[in-house]
Amino acid sequence: MTQSPQSLGTQPFGTYAPAGLVRWIVARTERLPDEDWSARRLALLLRRFAIQLLRGRPLDVERYGARMRLHPYNNNCEKKVLFTPQFFDPLERRLLADRLRPDCVFLDIGANVGAYALFAAALAGRGARILAVEPQPDVFDRLAFNIAQNPFGTIKAVACAVADKAGDLTLFVDPRNRGESSLKVVGTNEGAAIRVPAVTLLDLVRGEGFSRIDAVKLDVEGAEDLVLEPFLRQAPPALHPGLLIVEDGTDLWQTDLAALLARHGYRRIAKTRLNLIFERDGEAAYPASTGISPASVTSSGVTRQA
Repeated sequence: MTQSPQSLGTQPFGTYAPAGLVRWIVARTERLPDEDWSARRLALLLRRFAIQLLRGRPLDVERYGARMRLHPYNNNCEKKVLFTPQFFDPLERRLLADRLRPDCVFLDIGANVGAYALFAAALAGRGARILAVEPQPDVFDRLAFNIAQNPFGTIKAVACAVADKAGDLTLFVDPRNRGESSLKVVGTNEGAAIRVPAVTLLDLVRGEGFSRIDAVKLDVEGAEDLVLEPFLRQAPPALHPGLLIVEDGTDLWQTDLAALLARHGYRRIAKTRLNLIFERDGEAAYPASTGISPASVTSSGVTRQA
């Protein structure tokens, strides 16, 4: 019998451990080399078959040092993290692993089910402060569940959007890929719009009492410029993040975000398939342990905000 989404979130972690052929597929796909085109194609074929076998059930797995319950259906992030975690933003994760201090402040804006936030928490110490911000109510519930399965105690989940103004805003939900829901891009399906509370980035940061921000991952589907422009204009320089991982929404931005960041003392240090990575001048250069240089990287506790 098919269980409701609500009941799936109440079952103890481990209830949906991979078994049988699905377990074999997960073990096979997570070992495929991340730079091999044929391996990626094989992973997609195996993933599709495993999803058919699951018939709507989630899977409970450990990824990036954290427990997660993943629903690999209408969310590309969960599909990648479940079946091919090695393909999920590997350079971005290496940079964070080298940069985040034990007492770091890290903001995961557009947190989805928490892959970045949980990865950072697994690396950092108990003095870290990590915010995971996600506006979609059902995706937020998955995020909160994943946070609760781990002992870190350093992640605070906030159920709101981050925008250029505060208030109730319309979020256009992509039913095929929930990770592409946006305040800016109108969805194609009728009824695929919801109202969500929103705050500005500066109000969010001030509300938490932060005096510095070590790193921000900003993935808000084309609205990154709307978030960053007022923040950089109004926030004191002490609050400007040392490292910015920004989803590449160049075709959707209304401003030249790279030029804006350059005026505020940032330089682009990498471009990956999905993201642009900026570093504030005066921050540490690439650590030797990453094995990369800017020239070589040019290709591809839960609170609800009222």
